[in-house]
Amino acid sequence: MTLKTSLTFPGPPARPGGTPDFSGLHLAEAETFGVPPLDVAATGCADHANGLIRVLNDAGEAVGPWAEYLGEGQADALLQGLRDMMTSRLLDQRMMNAQRQGKTSFYLQLTGEEAIGCAVQRQLRKSDMNFPTYRQQNLLISAGYPLEPLLGQLYSNAFDPLEGRQLPIMHSARDYGFFSISGNLGTQFVQAVGWAMANALTGGDDIAVGWIGDGATASNDFHTALLSASVYNPPVLLNVVNNQWAISTYTGVAQGRGHSYAARALGYGVPALRVDGNDYLAVTAVTRWATERARAGHGPVLVEWVTYRAAAHSSSDDPSAYRPRDEAAAWPLGDPIERLKAHLIARGDWSEERHAQAEAEILSEIREVQKKVEAAGTQVEPQDMSARGILEGVYAEMPEHLRRQRQEMGV
Repeated sequence: MTLKTSLTFPGPPARPGGTPDFSGLHLAEAETFGVPPLDVAATGCADHANGLIRVLNDAGEAVGPWAEYLGEGQADALLQGLRDMMTSRLLDQRMMNAQRQGKTSFYLQLTGEEAIGCAVQRQLRKSDMNFPTYRQQNLLISAGYPLEPLLGQLYSNAFDPLEGRQLPIMHSARDYGFFSISGNLGTQFVQAVGWAMANALTGGDDIAVGWIGDGATASNDFHTALLSASVYNPPVLLNVVNNQWAISTYTGVAQGRGHSYAARALGYGVPALRVDGNDYLAVTAVTRWATERARAGHGPVLVEWVTYRAAAHSSSDDPSAYRPRDEAAAWPLGDPIERLKAHLIARGDWSEERHAQAEAEILSEIREVQKKVEAAGTQVEPQDMSARGILEGVYAEMPEHLRRQRQEMGV
């Protein structure tokens, strides 16, 4: 008998022109999974890592153990979360339009993923530190970061606190718990684990929050970070944003034959949970639990947020080349803004009229800031900036040869 070897070449359930298919997503009812104890070991998290934690059911009601964990009196916090998400989306739309008009060179949208960053940030302290990728600008929005420097960085003009030294969307804001973005994928996890270790060694009670996408779980840094987190038990929350697509590559290429990225952490002895990332209440509840666990000294936890990248990967991408045009509309976990909006309306805390008014107010504020920032220069109408900036911000103390060059330049 002759045996033949073979290879598998994974691909998405549907390509352009096909019918969207999310039948392999492994969903669960909202009441299915309980809240584990803060000191739970990885062996006690198998169901949580392979299931899907939800708070909002299909009717938009908050139900189950995680809803009870959140408790009553959440109206103000949820309304703030809704406003954060609306701001993120409206800003996305304005900045994408600006890029298409040639006013800025590059942009990355987070459409459909707003609940994750917005809800996580609202559970952090100002002294905690995020190690984000290039699709977490909503962390800054929820942290109260001013819109002027946020937009200034995108235009690389006088409002840019980084003075044009970073690619647009790669922000850095230490005072807002936002570590400088690294364009390399996976580095955020090892950086977060290292920061958390240093914080623990110096007696601090802050936590680090690492962020990567599903594709970056295939990187060496993902495994290095998990091993170090398992060995040293630092206070770190490791987030995997599974938005189904890594650039133009379907998530199955990084996922292999498993259906959960969270389950990978269990092999390292790190507790993990898989969560509906389009459910603002679920994100809030699980983040609150994870941060309480870390601050209590119980060590790391990994969370896989299941969501969908509704927009292109970046302004340089055309998703219609690799997925059905109507795939986003078929996403079974819905739109995070619409889900929270419907929940608040059903509770009597919101209305369609108030939503429309809030949207108009937010859009007006963004437009005013955008007009102000664009006046300082765009790619279409650039404004001169001092040449001395190229010699500053590199050394703690400027060396003599640079001082001479600056004098020769007359700046």
